[in-house]
Amino acid sequence: MSHHLPPLSALRAFEAAARLGRMTAAADELSVTPGAISRQVRQLEQHLGVALFDGSKARPTLTPAAHVLQPVLTNAFAHIADAVREVSDSSRGPLDVACFSTFTVKWLIPRLFDFQARHPGIEVRLRTTDAGTDAKHPHGDLVITAEEATGARDASREQRLFAEHLGPVLSPELAQRVALQQPADLADPALAPLRLHTRTRRNAWAMWGAAAGAAVPVPTPSQPGPEFEHYYFTLEAAVRGLGIAVAPWHLVVDDVLAGRLVAPLGFVASGYDYVVRRRASGPLPRLDVFCAWLQAQAAATPAPPGPQQLD
Repeated sequence: MSHHLPPLSALRAFEAAARLGRMTAAADELSVTPGAISRQVRQLEQHLGVALFDGSKARPTLTPAAHVLQPVLTNAFAHIADAVREVSDSSRGPLDVACFSTFTVKWLIPRLFDFQARHPGIEVRLRTTDAGTDAKHPHGDLVITAEEATGARDASREQRLFAEHLGPVLSPELAQRVALQQPADLADPALAPLRLHTRTRRNAWAMWGAAAGAAVPVPTPSQPGPEFEHYYFTLEAAVRGLGIAVAPWHLVVDDVLAGRLVAPLGFVASGYDYVVRRRASGPLPRLDVFCAWLQAQAAATPAPPGPQQLD
């Protein structure tokens, strides 16, 4: 089927100008002159028969047509770049690694110095997947995500990093004032103002309660409990003594070992696994090295204390 598409150079010029908001910025990105960008945009407008920019040259604004076209082009060019990178020399260039922001901050970054020391020639670029990334089809070299522990995985592209374990954590100072002896203690309505919640995972308390055999009340308008935008904020609030958080062990292991948090009730399996999913199968040396390093780091992470290990 023949597609009567505009010239690729015109689409590329418009996408850069629309995304960056200025012709000069697009010119810098594409290493051409601002006049060349303007000519390419005009050529595209003539081909489409619609205006793409309103306003003055100094402060251009996107028309409704441009608002439809720009995100589609941006996504398409990203897919093209991924495909080119996939078929190009896999021994060169940085590794693009995507994972949840709190996982990045609390587990991956504190260990990344070890990878850089062992493999100084491999650059790792990190980005987050919190906002709608399709983990089944990563737009980078690999994505680290959490999924139900089904056990059925494509061994050529996926590997299990570790099982997720959840447990209540709080600061040592707060633990002296709040005596937690058994999971049922956290169902006390008097503790509702101390149960910290995360907007991106509102079911954390319910998941832990189901696994631990404790009926923890869900937040209500009359007793909502403090809520934070991201897990990292919730965990920092717990470290600072603002309340009790239900957290995955791998996100708090360093804080627990350092004495910044305590876990008086231990941790229970949530039924989820953390999984590493590669962009492509087959031998990719840089990716193989990084995945092997991830597995070694996961294996070196201390096992979570279970309820049976509590004093």
